[in-house]
Amino acid sequence: MTVPGNSPRRPVNGTRQPAVLVTNDDGIDSEGLRRLAAAAADAGLKSVVAAPAMEASGSSAAMTAAHGEGRIVVKRRELAGLDGIPAYAVDALPAFIVFTGVRGAFGFSPELVLSGINRGPNTGRAILHSGTAGAALTAVTSGIRSVAFSLDMRHAVAEAHWQTAAAVAAEVIPAARDMPPGVMLNVNIPNVPPGELRGIRCGHLASFGAVQLALVETAADHLQVTMSETSGRPEDGSDSALLAGGYASVTPLRPLCETPSSWLPWPAPGP
Repeated sequence: MTVPGNSPRRPVNGTRQPAVLVTNDDGIDSEGLRRLAAAAADAGLKSVVAAPAMEASGSSAAMTAAHGEGRIVVKRRELAGLDGIPAYAVDALPAFIVFTGVRGAFGFSPELVLSGINRGPNTGRAILHSGTAGAALTAVTSGIRSVAFSLDMRHAVAEAHWQTAAAVAAEVIPAARDMPPGVMLNVNIPNVPPGELRGIRCGHLASFGAVQLALVETAADHLQVTMSETSGRPEDGSDSALLAGGYASVTPLRPLCETPSSWLPWPAPGP
């Protein structure tokens, strides 16, 4: 995959090597993506935006890409209000974009990956299925710091308070630059006006996400599923509880952690 007009080994536009790769799963035309890139710029970071050409929600860390004549199509885009920030629409899922991005596909090797701002919450253990989180988790497996941002929009008719999300991103991004390599922050922001945000708190992953998928019918030739908001009161101290209480939640994660194997019948290699 080669970025149009750039060598993958040279800084984009001849500037010094950028520090941040900004992506998402809502697609290149998402308002949340534009707000996140602007927040990174306001934090004084050099960024490149590379996002799916179309929506890729629920893609987790899948590595799918569309091939044309053996190549993955990358198109240069101009995003409103992001003058001087290179932006590319890629015919691939967000995790694939990050996987190639940390290997120099866009002309640099980022020190930080930002994903979002997703239109909808990504809380609890259900973040495993999120394309927003999948992109950030993919960065972490390569030792790159990352942050996934999501705005708690659960209703299509609701007004999106992007200003609130951008303000939280502006506070989280500087802290993310100082965290250890290989750590991801999962950030969820309540969809409220800036004056109604109660603050930012750290919380653990809830047992379930904000929404649940349920199997309602099975047959020989089809399955029928439904999606609904998680019922019941979320666990105290969880990301879901903080979000419901009007706080932005921050959850630090290290993916792919091994567990002790002493309970297994097979021995570990000797010295």
